[in-house]
Amino acid sequence: MDLEILLQATKEQMPLSRWEHTLRVKDTALQLADRLGMDPHPVTVASILHDYCKFWPDTELAARIRQSDLPKDLLQYNKELWHGPVAAIVARDQFGITDPDVLHAIQYHTSGREGMSQLEKVIWLADYIEPARQFPGLDEVRLLAETNLDQALLKALENTIQFLIQKKQKVYPPTLLARNWMLDQVAQTQTESREEFF
Repeated sequence: MDLEILLQATKEQMPLSRWEHTLRVKDTALQLADRLGMDPHPVTVASILHDYCKFWPDTELAARIRQSDLPKDLLQYNKELWHGPVAAIVARDQFGITDPDVLHAIQYHTSGREGMSQLEKVIWLADYIEPARQFPGLDEVRLLAETNLDQALLKALENTIQFLIQKKQKVYPPTLLARNWMLDQVAQTQTESREEFF
């Protein structure tokens, strides 16, 4: 897929402020991916398209969810969750993207999920920590992201869940599962590190 086509198509879908956010997410994701030795192409594609449907009308997003093979329970949760899954459908159907890792990274960039790949983690975290974001707890996540992707993602998921609870909002179950899974991943890594030390 020609990246210039994706860039232009995405730019046309959103106001300038969101377009600039998209470019910052792309740059942040590429920085994270470079540290991990990842192929930059799928990182670039997923980061460009992650917010493709962010400014679509709620009625259009809901209709796309109903007409697709996406989980219908999405409609029972915060509308902020809808644009990622619909963007994954658009990426597949409109742009011919077939790489399941790229599609999952787009689909789950807001909710997270159990069993996230490195690409999914990078896109989720880049969206969370891109330089223009400012909210409580972010500096700690940025600091963790410099050395440990999993610990940063775990902290970010916990911050997100706590924020939703404080706002008296429902937590989408895949987000809870993502947090529990990341907790196990971090604990396992720490155990392996201790065993190697001894």
